[in-house]
Amino acid sequence: MEKSSPRRRTDCEVVAIWDGRCWTIVNSGFHNELVLELISAGLLPELGSPKSVKTEVRFGNSRVDILIEGHPPTLVEVKGCTLVRDGLALFPDAPTQRGTRHVLNLIQAIERGFRAAVLFLVMRPDARAIAPNAGTDPAFAEALARAHERGVLMLAHTFRLRGRAIEPVKRIPVLLNPHNPPSSPAST
Repeated sequence: MEKSSPRRRTDCEVVAIWDGRCWTIVNSGFHNELVLELISAGLLPELGSPKSVKTEVRFGNSRVDILIEGHPPTLVEVKGCTLVRDGLALFPDAPTQRGTRHVLNLIQAIERGFRAAVLFLVMRPDARAIAPNAGTDPAFAEALARAHERGVLMLAHTFRLRGRAIEPVKRIPVLLNPHNPPSSPAST
């Protein structure tokens, strides 16, 4: 893609790669914008109908991607996922101490009266579900399971590249134990 902003230091940026079967969107600069589109389109009803949404808000010991103002306010941590094996998206694709810290921060938010959610954006259309990649990062998988037990919502949505547009495809379940899949696709 050609330079998207005059402030960019390079003439081009990589948006997606073709793996022989589908496009995988690898540019994480679109994540918050995609979440705002999902919310405004009503595709994340668990997050309510926000009166106001802020991005990159300081909370606890880190920055949270999305704050939905309401009663109670909701913090949303966004995680982009590009790794899919046999229809199962896996996050993370490399160890992520930062990602673990973000998930643990959401537990603190719950304890302080907020609602909280982890939203996985699976940036390719071929995933049927997503699971923590415990083989790559057991600490993240453990933090995610603990957050779910404490009431943090687990949400996931797939996307595809069509022409120059990134389009939402479908909601998929988050499997905290991929060996015991949920009974319905809407389960988290």
